[in-house]
Amino acid sequence: MAMYGVKMMSLVVILSCITFTSAKVYRVGDSGGWALSVDYTAWASDKTFLVGDSLVFNYDSSHTVDEVSSADYTTCTVGNSIASYNSGPTTITLNTTGTHYFICGIVGHCGVGMKLTVDVTGAGSPSASPSSVIGDSPTTTPLGTTLTPPSVGGTSNIPVESSSPVSLPLTAAVFNLIALMSVLILG
Repeated sequence: MAMYGVKMMSLVVILSCITFTSAKVYRVGDSGGWALSVDYTAWASDKTFLVGDSLVFNYDSSHTVDEVSSADYTTCTVGNSIASYNSGPTTITLNTTGTHYFICGIVGHCGVGMKLTVDVTGAGSPSASPSSVIGDSPTTTPLGTTLTPPSVGGTSNIPVESSSPVSLPLTAAVFNLIALMSVLILG
């Protein structure tokens, strides 16, 4: 019986060390989307972007989203993009800390303000890979749980409400951890 108490106390200590952080999904430009008429400097000014957060760019075929270097951002140089997307909506997960630069790759659009810079801090979900587009493929967690993204109306990369928490992968991981700990304690 004393061993059960020690195991239970160990479980409580381990679970109390888990920090619950939820990635946020930001709809770039809010209702204005990724378009010529939005002030992206003002839009980003009151937001804190963390590793694991996502940017959803809503745009039509007259625009693109290009992730570029600082120099290309400053000069609005097109054609040297790190990554380029042209079929909106596009969801980009911020997987690294630092400043990320985005412009519209259509000549002239960046020069009239269609450009966004976001400073990403490391307080969110850690990862070492560069920013990436979220697709509609199932994801398998390190604990083996398969998570399938929701499908809404058959359209890929559907944005969620601006700044809403994305907690399904975290919830699945926590439940898997609890199940594993229960097996270790009781078994």
